[in-house]
Amino acid sequence: MGDMKRKDYEAALEPLQRELVDAQRWIMEEGKRLIVVFEGRDAAGKGGVIKAISQQLNTRGYRVVALSKPSEQERGQWYFQRYVEHLPGAGEIVLFDRSWYNRAGVEKVMGFCTDAEYRQFLEQTPSFERLLSDSGTLLVKYWLTVDQAQQEERFAERAADPLKRWKISPIDIAAREKYADYGKARDAMIAATHAPDAPWFLVDFNDQRSGRLNLIRHLLDWLPDRKVPEKPLKLPKLKGKPGREQVADASRWVEEHW
Repeated sequence: MGDMKRKDYEAALEPLQRELVDAQRWIMEEGKRLIVVFEGRDAAGKGGVIKAISQQLNTRGYRVVALSKPSEQERGQWYFQRYVEHLPGAGEIVLFDRSWYNRAGVEKVMGFCTDAEYRQFLEQTPSFERLLSDSGTLLVKYWLTVDQAQQEERFAERAADPLKRWKISPIDIAAREKYADYGKARDAMIAATHAPDAPWFLVDFNDQRSGRLNLIRHLLDWLPDRKVPEKPLKLPKLKGKPGREQVADASRWVEEHW
């Protein structure tokens, strides 16, 4: 199957984004809390699907969390502590661009944690996530897959494009030789941490456009039934003629180039 054409992708994305807006309205009006975790291969397309999901949402009702490596102070904390402060409040969606599962992925494969820390993580995570679900938080976790040949093409594209080069880290380069190891770590992670109230789902992202659509469709179908009638909005007519900008200091205008 070839890559999806942009026009077909955009035509399919628009109705999904309308459904996402409806889902967010339900979450906000009902005071629900939603966490969506995005994990996966380097260059799989986590940023792109998060952008597609959030593009039309009310900015006051969602956050994207993409944490950098922990500070010295954070390294001395309980492992989950720095993630807790980013959990959603009532009526909020939080999209994790990578998450606490760093320990079961990059830290495990690249040797950044001990075997004891890794085993403890796999043991503690179901309990941590059960606390979230028991409190009423909706939690769903996606792992984006991509074949290594496709991954290499994306790395090469990023390396050649100055606007995308920042997306490649030294860790990404070192991890290229550990493709199979990441797959084994993923399978062990899912086996230990999949639960009915905190499920894992795999999404094929060899074609990023179809991958985004499939993930969003699944997310919308996974959410509980939501029926919040949309209230019609009719703008009253202005009293008088529309105004024009009148500024006190015209020298403050930015020079127009277009």
